[in-house]
Amino acid sequence: MRARLVTRDANAPCYDARKMSSDDASVPTEHLLSVAVDAAKDAGSVLLEYARSGFQIERKNPINLVTDADHAAEQCIIDHLRRCFPTHRTLAEERGVDGHGPSPYRWIIDPLDGTTNFAHRFPVYAVSIGVECGNDLLVGVVYDPSRDELFTGEAGRGAFLNGRLVTVSTTAQLDAALMVTGFAYDIRETPKNNLDHFARFALRAQGVRRTGSAALDLCYVAAGRFDGFWEVKLNPWDMAAGVLIVREAGGRITDLRGNPHSIHQPELVASNGFIHDEMLGILGENLHL
Repeated sequence: MRARLVTRDANAPCYDARKMSSDDASVPTEHLLSVAVDAAKDAGSVLLEYARSGFQIERKNPINLVTDADHAAEQCIIDHLRRCFPTHRTLAEERGVDGHGPSPYRWIIDPLDGTTNFAHRFPVYAVSIGVECGNDLLVGVVYDPSRDELFTGEAGRGAFLNGRLVTVSTTAQLDAALMVTGFAYDIRETPKNNLDHFARFALRAQGVRRTGSAALDLCYVAAGRFDGFWEVKLNPWDMAAGVLIVREAGGRITDLRGNPHSIHQPELVASNGFIHDEMLGILGENLHL
Protein backbone atom coordinates (compact mmCIF):
# COMPACT_ATOMS: atom_id res chain seq x y z
CA MET A 1 0.00 0.00 0.00
CA ARG A 2 1.29 3.43 -0.92
CA ALA A 3 0.75 6.63 1.02
CA ARG A 4 -1.43 9.37 -0.39
CA LEU A 5 1.27 11.94 0.29
CA VAL A 6 1.50 14.75 -2.20
CA THR A 7 3.46 17.72 -0.93
CA ARG A 8 2.26 21.13 -1.92
CA ASP A 9 3.78 22.94 -4.90
CA ALA A 10 5.83 25.81 -3.49
CA ASN A 11 4.11 28.20 -5.90
CA ALA A 12 0.59 27.00 -5.15
CA PRO A 13 -1.55 28.76 -2.54
CA CYS A 14 -1.98 27.12 0.84
CA TYR A 15 -5.30 25.71 1.88
CA ASP A 16 -7.14 28.88 2.88
CA ALA A 17 -8.13 28.54 6.52
CA ARG A 18 -10.01 31.84 6.29
CA LYS A 19 -12.60 30.22 4.01
CA MET A 20 -13.57 27.62 6.58
CA SER A 21 -16.72 27.71 8.63
CA SER A 22 -16.73 29.80 11.79
CA ASP A 23 -16.11 26.79 14.03
CA ASP A 24 -12.93 26.00 12.06
CA ALA A 25 -13.66 22.29 12.32
CA SER A 26 -13.59 21.08 8.74
CA VAL A 27 -9.99 21.06 7.54
CA PRO A 28 -9.37 17.84 5.55
CA THR A 29 -6.62 15.83 7.20
CA GLU A 30 -4.80 15.49 3.88
CA HIS A 31 -4.31 19.27 3.88
CA LEU A 32 -3.01 19.21 7.44
CA LEU A 33 -0.66 16.39 6.50
CA SER A 34 0.61 18.13 3.36
CA VAL A 35 1.46 21.33 5.24
CA ALA A 36 3.06 19.36 8.10
CA VAL A 37 5.25 17.45 5.65
CA ASP A 38 6.34 20.63 3.87
CA ALA A 39 7.10 22.35 7.17
CA ALA A 40 9.02 19.38 8.57
CA LYS A 41 11.13 18.96 5.45
CA ASP A 42 11.96 22.66 5.28
CA ALA A 43 12.86 22.68 8.98
CA GLY A 44 15.02 19.62 8.39
CA SER A 45 16.88 21.50 5.67
CA VAL A 46 17.46 24.32 8.15
CA LEU A 47 18.95 21.85 10.64
CA LEU A 48 21.25 20.32 8.04
CA GLU A 49 22.51 23.76 7.03
CA TYR A 50 23.32 24.60 10.66
CA ALA A 51 24.99 21.21 11.07
CA ARG A 52 27.23 22.05 8.11
CA SER A 53 27.92 25.71 8.84
CA GLY A 54 27.99 25.75 12.65
CA PHE A 55 25.68 26.80 15.47
CA GLN A 56 25.60 28.46 18.88
CA ILE A 57 24.75 26.52 22.04
CA GLU A 58 22.95 27.81 25.12
CA ARG A 59 22.32 25.90 28.34
CA LYS A 60 18.91 25.78 29.98
CA ASN A 61 20.56 23.81 32.79
CA PRO A 62 23.83 21.80 32.98
CA ILE A 63 22.55 19.02 30.68
CA ASN A 64 19.62 20.64 28.84
CA LEU A 65 20.83 22.43 25.72
CA VAL A 66 19.25 24.64 23.09
CA THR A 67 20.89 25.87 19.90
CA ASP A 68 20.16 28.63 17.41
CA ALA A 69 19.29 25.79 15.04
CA ASP A 70 16.35 24.87 17.33
CA HIS A 71 15.05 28.44 17.15
CA ALA A 72 15.54 28.77 13.39
CA ALA A 73 13.83 25.45 12.62
CA GLU A 74 10.94 26.32 14.91
CA GLN A 75 10.49 29.70 13.22
CA CYS A 76 10.51 27.97 9.83
CA ILE A 77 7.63 25.74 10.94
CA ILE A 78 5.66 28.59 12.50
CA ASP A 79 6.02 30.62 9.29
CA HIS A 80 4.50 27.73 7.32
CA LEU A 81 1.58 27.47 9.71
CA ARG A 82 0.89 31.19 9.90
CA ARG A 83 0.80 31.36 6.12
CA CYS A 84 -1.43 28.31 5.67
CA PHE A 85 -3.54 28.19 8.85
CA PRO A 86 -3.41 31.61 10.50
CA THR A 87 -6.22 30.83 12.97
CA HIS A 88 -4.65 27.64 14.34
CA ARG A 89 -2.96 27.49 17.73
CA THR A 90 0.50 26.09 18.39
CA LEU A 91 2.43 24.50 21.25
CA ALA A 92 6.16 24.49 20.50
CA GLU A 93 9.10 23.46 22.65
CA GLU A 94 10.98 26.75 22.56
CA ARG A 95 8.19 29.35 22.41
CA GLY A 96 5.49 27.50 24.34
CA VAL A 97 1.82 28.25 23.73
CA ASP A 98 1.04 30.63 20.89
CA GLY A 99 -2.51 31.55 20.01
CA HIS A 100 -5.57 31.55 22.24
CA GLY A 101 -8.31 31.87 19.63
CA PRO A 102 -11.38 29.67 19.21
CA SER A 103 -9.83 27.26 16.70
CA PRO A 104 -9.93 23.65 17.93
CA TYR A 105 -6.77 22.88 15.95
CA ARG A 106 -3.41 22.90 17.67
CA TRP A 107 -0.02 22.10 16.17
CA ILE A 108 2.42 20.50 18.62
CA ILE A 109 5.98 21.11 17.50
CA ASP A 110 9.45 19.93 18.42
CA PRO A 111 11.74 21.58 15.87
CA LEU A 112 14.76 19.55 16.96
CA ASP A 113 14.13 16.42 18.98
CA GLY A 114 17.57 15.25 19.99
CA THR A 115 19.28 18.59 20.59
CA THR A 116 22.09 17.06 22.65
CA ASN A 117 22.84 14.63 19.82
CA PHE A 118 22.81 17.51 17.33
CA ALA A 119 25.11 19.62 19.51
CA HIS A 120 27.62 16.76 19.61
CA ARG A 121 27.24 16.14 15.86
CA PHE A 122 25.74 12.72 16.52
CA PRO A 123 23.26 12.37 13.64
CA VAL A 124 20.21 11.07 15.49
CA TYR A 125 17.67 13.87 15.68
CA ALA A 126 14.38 14.79 14.04
CA VAL A 127 11.67 17.34 13.44
CA SER A 128 8.36 16.36 15.03
CA ILE A 129 4.96 17.89 14.22
CA GLY A 130 1.63 16.63 15.55
CA VAL A 131 -1.81 18.10 14.90
CA GLU A 132 -4.73 17.70 17.27
CA CYS A 133 -8.33 18.85 17.05
CA GLY A 134 -9.88 19.03 20.47
CA ASN A 135 -8.47 15.96 22.20
CA ASP A 136 -8.00 13.92 19.04
CA LEU A 137 -4.65 13.51 17.29
CA LEU A 138 -5.21 13.75 13.55
CA VAL A 139 -1.78 13.92 11.94
CA GLY A 140 1.78 13.08 12.91
CA VAL A 141 4.97 13.80 10.97
CA VAL A 142 8.52 13.00 12.08
CA TYR A 143 11.35 13.81 9.71
CA ASP A 144 14.93 12.58 10.14
CA PRO A 145 16.97 14.84 7.85
CA SER A 146 20.22 12.93 8.32
CA ARG A 147 18.70 9.81 6.73
CA ASP A 148 15.99 11.55 4.72
CA GLU A 149 13.39 9.36 6.46
CA LEU A 150 9.89 10.77 6.67
CA PHE A 151 7.48 9.03 9.06
CA THR A 152 3.83 10.02 8.72
CA GLY A 153 0.52 9.04 10.23
CA GLU A 154 -3.02 10.13 9.54
CA ALA A 155 -5.83 9.08 11.88
CA GLY A 156 -7.57 6.02 10.51
CA ARG A 157 -5.34 5.81 7.43
CA GLY A 158 -2.17 4.06 8.53
CA ALA A 159 1.47 4.87 9.18
CA PHE A 160 4.11 5.30 6.51
CA LEU A 161 7.85 5.63 6.04
CA ASN A 162 8.77 7.52 2.89
CA GLY A 163 5.38 6.62 1.45
CA ARG A 164 5.43 2.91 2.27
CA LEU A 165 3.11 1.36 4.83
CA VAL A 166 4.78 0.30 8.09
CA THR A 167 3.54 -1.93 10.90
CA VAL A 168 4.86 -2.89 14.31
CA SER A 169 6.90 -6.03 14.84
CA THR A 170 5.54 -9.46 15.73
CA THR A 171 8.04 -10.21 18.50
CA ALA A 172 5.99 -12.09 21.05
CA GLN A 173 8.23 -12.33 24.11
CA LEU A 174 10.25 -9.74 26.01
CA ASP A 175 13.38 -11.87 26.15
CA ALA A 176 13.51 -11.69 22.34
CA ALA A 177 12.68 -7.98 22.17
CA LEU A 178 14.84 -4.95 21.42
CA MET A 179 13.74 -2.13 23.67
CA VAL A 180 14.44 1.59 23.79
CA THR A 181 14.06 4.28 26.44
CA GLY A 182 15.30 7.70 27.43
CA PHE A 183 16.09 9.84 30.45
CA ALA A 184 14.78 13.25 31.43
CA TYR A 185 17.00 16.28 31.91
CA ASP A 186 16.48 16.17 35.69
CA ILE A 187 18.08 12.72 35.93
CA ARG A 188 20.60 14.04 38.50
CA GLU A 189 17.97 15.68 40.67
CA THR A 190 15.15 13.16 41.19
CA PRO A 191 14.85 9.49 42.17
CA LYS A 192 12.14 9.15 39.51
CA ASN A 193 14.82 9.04 36.82
CA ASN A 194 14.09 5.73 35.04
CA LEU A 195 17.38 4.10 36.05
CA ASP A 196 15.55 1.50 38.12
CA HIS A 197 13.32 0.51 35.21
CA PHE A 198 16.28 0.53 32.83
CA ALA A 199 18.19 -1.94 35.01
CA ARG A 200 15.24 -4.34 35.13
CA PHE A 201 14.66 -4.24 31.38
CA ALA A 202 18.37 -4.72 30.72
CA LEU A 203 18.17 -8.04 32.57
CA ARG A 204 14.91 -9.21 30.94
CA ALA A 205 14.99 -8.05 27.30
CA GLN A 206 17.31 -9.13 24.50
CA GLY A 207 18.66 -5.61 24.40
CA VAL A 208 17.96 -2.03 25.50
CA ARG A 209 19.00 1.06 23.58
CA ARG A 210 18.95 4.80 24.29
CA THR A 211 18.98 6.98 21.15
CA GLY A 212 18.28 10.42 22.62
CA SER A 213 15.22 11.14 20.44
CA ALA A 214 11.81 10.06 21.73
CA ALA A 215 10.17 10.99 18.42
CA LEU A 216 12.43 8.61 16.52
CA ASP A 217 12.11 5.94 19.22
CA LEU A 218 8.35 5.94 18.71
CA CYS A 219 8.67 5.86 14.94
CA TYR A 220 11.11 2.96 15.18
CA VAL A 221 8.53 1.05 17.23
CA ALA A 222 5.97 1.81 14.52
CA ALA A 223 8.35 0.55 11.82
CA GLY A 224 9.25 -2.64 13.73
CA ARG A 225 12.86 -1.61 14.39
CA PHE A 226 12.19 -1.58 18.13
CA ASP A 227 9.63 -3.75 19.88
CA GLY A 228 8.87 -1.46 22.83
CA PHE A 229 9.57 1.94 24.32
CA TRP A 230 8.91 3.48 27.70
CA GLU A 231 9.61 6.85 29.28
CA VAL A 232 8.69 8.42 32.60
CA LYS A 233 8.89 12.13 31.81
CA LEU A 234 8.04 13.38 28.32
CA ASN A 235 6.49 16.60 27.06
CA PRO A 236 3.64 16.79 24.54
CA TRP A 237 5.99 17.91 21.74
CA ASP A 238 8.23 14.89 22.34
CA MET A 239 5.49 12.39 21.60
CA ALA A 240 2.44 13.89 19.87
CA ALA A 241 3.44 12.87 16.35
CA GLY A 242 5.04 9.58 17.34
CA VAL A 243 2.09 8.40 19.41
CA LEU A 244 -0.26 8.73 16.45
CA ILE A 245 2.22 7.00 14.15
CA VAL A 246 2.56 4.04 16.55
CA ARG A 247 -1.20 3.70 16.86
CA GLU A 248 -1.65 3.82 13.11
CA ALA A 249 1.04 1.14 12.72
CA GLY A 250 -0.96 -1.20 14.96
CA GLY A 251 0.90 -0.59 18.21
CA ARG A 252 -0.40 -0.12 21.72
CA ILE A 253 0.04 3.00 23.88
CA THR A 254 -0.68 3.35 27.62
CA ASP A 255 0.74 5.01 30.69
CA LEU A 256 3.06 3.04 33.00
CA ARG A 257 0.10 1.42 34.78
CA GLY A 258 -1.74 0.37 31.64
CA ASN A 259 -4.25 3.21 31.74
CA PRO A 260 -5.32 5.17 28.65
CA HIS A 261 -2.60 7.53 27.53
CA SER A 262 -2.71 11.29 27.01
CA ILE A 263 0.10 13.30 25.42
CA HIS A 264 -0.55 15.86 28.17
CA GLN A 265 0.73 13.55 30.89
CA PRO A 266 4.41 12.56 31.02
CA GLU A 267 4.42 8.75 31.24
CA LEU A 268 4.38 6.57 28.16
CA VAL A 269 4.59 2.90 27.24
CA ALA A 270 4.53 2.04 23.53
CA SER A 271 4.86 -1.43 22.07
CA ASN A 272 3.94 -3.82 19.32
CA GLY A 273 1.12 -4.97 21.60
CA PHE A 274 2.43 -8.52 22.05
CA ILE A 275 4.93 -7.65 24.80
CA HIS A 276 2.96 -4.82 26.36
CA ASP A 277 1.69 -6.69 29.40
CA GLU A 278 5.18 -8.01 30.14
CA MET A 279 6.49 -4.45 29.96
CA LEU A 280 3.81 -3.23 32.35
CA GLY A 281 4.66 -6.05 34.75
CA ILE A 282 8.30 -4.99 34.92
CA LEU A 283 7.42 -1.32 35.28
CA GLY A 284 4.98 -2.20 38.05
CA GLU A 285 7.72 -3.79 40.13
CA ASN A 286 9.08 -0.42 41.15
CA LEU A 287 6.61 2.32 40.34
CA HIS A 288 6.97 5.44 42.46
CA LEU A 289 3.50 5.79 43.89
